[in-house]
Amino acid sequence: MRRAVALLLALFTIGLVVAGCGSSGGGSSSTNATLVAPDTLTISNFAFSPSTLTVTPGAKVTVKNTDSAAHTVTASDKSFDTGDIDTNATTTFTAPTKPGTYKYICTIHQFMQGTLTVK
Repeated sequence: MRRAVALLLALFTIGLVVAGCGSSGGGSSSTNATLVAPDTLTISNFAFSPSTLTVTPGAKVTVKNTDSAAHTVTASDKSFDTGDIDTNATTTFTAPTKPGTYKYICTIHQFMQGTLTVK
């Protein structure tokens, strides 16, 4: 009986600790339920997510292609270009060092568009 009580108490304590690890409400919220590392773009359903990403100058940006086709992340001004990213592949690129707003597309599927903000 004591073991059962001790086990329940341990599980309850773990539950409290895990619940306390959530957001305190002071930060920004996201409608995307998937946790994504900062400076990460995901390609899914022929779209970039997030469609607008803000990074620091010179940041390494990780791109994960979870889609059924190859894609690129190519800046309109050619300041960055991943080349082809195969299905279920991950690559990185270096964000420009100059602060600003950089539009990008997938050169294979040009209707796919996004914005990288460097600040």
